[in-house]
Amino acid sequence: MIRSELVQKIGQRNPGLNPREVELIVTIFFDEITKRLADDGRVELRGFGAFSTRARGARTGRNPRTGETVNVCAKRVPYFKPGKEMRARLNVDAE
Repeated sequence: MIRSELVQKIGQRNPGLNPREVELIVTIFFDEITKRLADDGRVELRGFGAFSTRARGARTGRNPRTGETVNVCAKRVPYFKPGKEMRARLNVDAE
C-alpha cells in the first residue's frame, strides 16, 4: 500500500472527512513518528509494532561501480519490530 491508497481508504471509511482533512491526518501521523525517532525516541502502536532507531558504527564500504573502498560514517537507522498481534495475523496459515 502506498500513501495515496492509505489516504483513500481512510477517506472511504470516514465519509464525514473531506480529502484535505484526511491528507492532513496522515501527514501529521507520519511527521510525528519521524520527529520522535529523530529525537532518539520510540513509537509503540499496540497490536501493530514498535518503531525505534539503532546505531550503526562507522565502517569501510566499497563502491559497487568502481570497487574503490570508501569510509562510511556512523549513523542511526530506523528499526521496526512487529507486535505480537501482527505476527499472529501474518502467520495464520502457518499453523
